[in-house]
Amino acid sequence: MKSLRLALAVLSLAATACRDKPVDHLQRARDATFEKRPDEALVEYRKAFDALRHDSSPEALVLRARALKGAADVYWLEQRKVKEAVGVYRELIQQCPESPEALESRIILADLLRVHYRDLRGAIDQLTAALKLNPPQGAELHYLVTKLYFELGDYQQCELETRRVMERFPTSAYVDDALYLQAQAIAMMEGRRQEASRTFADLRTRFPDSELAPHALFEMGKLRADAGENEKAIETWVDALKTHPDPALVQDYIARARRRIANTTAAGVGQREVAFDRVRPARTSLEAVGGRPEEAAHEHD
Repeated sequence: MKSLRLALAVLSLAATACRDKPVDHLQRARDATFEKRPDEALVEYRKAFDALRHDSSPEALVLRARALKGAADVYWLEQRKVKEAVGVYRELIQQCPESPEALESRIILADLLRVHYRDLRGAIDQLTAALKLNPPQGAELHYLVTKLYFELGDYQQCELETRRVMERFPTSAYVDDALYLQAQAIAMMEGRRQEASRTFADLRTRFPDSELAPHALFEMGKLRADAGENEKAIETWVDALKTHPDPALVQDYIARARRRIANTTAAGVGQREVAFDRVRPARTSLEAVGGRPEEAAHEHD
C-alpha cells in the first residue's frame, strides 16, 4: 500500500510538471526574486526559456524576452554578477532585438560596459542602437552619448553630438546641458578658446535661470585667465560670486589670479615669497576648496 501511494504521488508530481507552462515558471521566478531567493529564480527563468526555445510564435518571443530580462536582472541587481548579467543581456538583444526588454537591456548594458569594463566605445554602440528604436528618453540617451565622447577625449565628435542633441530635441531639458558640454569640448581644442567663451555666454543668454549659468560664467573666467587676462578673469569671477553655488571655489581662483598679477608686477619681482608661490593645478568647477567669499569685495578697492 505504501508503495502504491508513493507511486501515485510521483505520478501526480509528474503530471503537474507536464502541465507547467512558461508563464508558470515566470511567475515562480518573479515570486522567488521578490522573496530574495535569486538562485531559485534563475532556475525558474531557465525553465521558462527552455520551454520556449523551439517556439517561434509572437507570444513565445514576448515570453522569451521576459525570461532573459528577468534572469539578467537577477544576476545584476540581486547577485551583482556583472559578467553573467552582461552575457544574458547580450543574448536577449541578439534573440529579441525589437522587444522593449532589448531597449532596456541596451541601456543597462551600456552602463555596465562603461563602469565595470571601461569600454566606452561599446557603451556608445549600445546607446546608439537604442536611439534607433526612438525611445521616449531619446534626449537623455543622446546626451549620455555626448558625455561618453567627452570622456573618451574625442572632443570633435562630442561637439558634433551636442549639436545633434539640440537639433533633434530642441525643447528637451537637456539642451542647456548639451550647450554647456559643447562649450567644454570646444575649450579643450587648440585655438578655440574665444569660441568656447562665446558658447558659454550663449548658454547664459538663452538659459539665464539654468543651474549651469553660474558655472558657465565661472568657466569664462578660467578661459580669460588661461589667456593671461587675469584682471578680466577676476572681474568675471567676482560677478560669478553672486550666483555660484560654491563661492569658496570662486574665491580660491580669484586669490590665485591676484597672486599671478603680483608675480608679474615690478613690486613682486625679487621677493622670495612671491618667487616661490607656485600656482596650483586647475581644478574642475565642481570641486570645493578653501577661501573666503568676503575677500571678493575688496578685489577692486
